Amino acid sequence: MRKIVIAGNWKMHKTRGEALELVETIRKGFKDNGEIKVIVAPPFTSLLSVSEALKDSTIGIAAQNMYFEKEGAYTGEVSPLMLKDVGVHYVIIGHSERRKYFCETDENVNKKIKVALEYSITPILCIGESLEERKGGRTFEKVEKQIEFAFKDISPENARKIIVAYEPIWAIGTGETATPEQAEEVHSFIRKKIAKMYGNNVASYAIILYGGSVKPDNAFSLMRENDIDGVLVGGASLKGDSFLEIIKAGIRVSGGES
Repeated sequence: MRKIVIAGNWKMHKTRGEALELVETIRKGFKDNGEIKVIVAPPFTSLLSVSEALKDSTIGIAAQNMYFEKEGAYTGEVSPLMLKDVGVHYVIIGHSERRKYFCETDENVNKKIKVALEYSITPILCIGESLEERKGGRTFEKVEKQIEFAFKDISPENARKIIVAYEPIWAIGTGETATPEQAEEVHSFIRKKIAKMYGNNVASYAIILYGGSVKPDNAFSLMRENDIDGVLVGGASLKGDSFLEIIKAGIRVSGGES
């Protein structure tokens, strides 16, 4: 059975002190019953402090990006070895903001996934279509292409370790959210695509998250869909109370007590 995953992407927010305050609120409010997995993704400057604050917690730590070399003359980049050194377990790869503002390509996404897996860091692969692509009926074409590039030359054993996050670009930070039915349609397509590539066994284990203006008032309706295994949360993860409400929604979906 797939476990519900609730991940918070803090993006370029929170000083170290603010990050520690937020994570302490989450740590105290989250009563882990083993039914879901909670992950936080602070900025690089707060990774070590947050990791130390959560060392006795089951809450996972994610980085928001990573370079695909272990070391070298790559000014401003952060390597998988550096992430491992500060206690990182997960890394967000291919977020639409990285693709848009920093020209990240499908080929680079694939390289980053391979290196993350090599260093036992779980990739959270972001994929999704623009508003123009959705209106043009190219949603499935775009998502399929991104999956094929991202999983290129990845073994079935490693494919099972990749978390996929479907984030329609038109719904990120806009207040617009795909309806549960719209999101489920794409999530189902993604799972079927993984099944075509690796078989039903791998696809049945694949964790597929939804991201895009996730809030406490829509989290439950999204996560109760068959192929939506959790959420990647942006703005609502920056406040402890709202993120905890989303966590409670995940616990409800998983059948536990909130």
